[in-house]
Amino acid sequence: MKILHITGNRPQFIKLAPVLKASSGRIKNVCLHTGQHYDYNLSKLFFEELKIPKPDYYLGVGSGSHGYQTGEGLKRIEKVLVREKPEIVLVYGEYL
Repeated sequence: MKILHITGNRPQFIKLAPVLKASSGRIKNVCLHTGQHYDYNLSKLFFEELKIPKPDYYLGVGSGSHGYQTGEGLKRIEKVLVREKPEIVLVYGEYL
């Protein structure tokens, strides 16, 4: 089974960590970081502290209006969905 995990900000990274830990070794986990939070203190620090592996995909939607981030995120997520063909998609928080 393959699960695609979609995250983009620090509260979502905190939710992601225990799910990855619990499913490690039994499930193919693919992690996608939208890039909504992208600086060290709001992103990379959480991956380091929570021992979350580097994301398989980093979309880099960065800063911009809510509409821009949502639109770009959806376009880029679609490409990953087509490529990975996951059985399950978990979207953490309120991104979409």
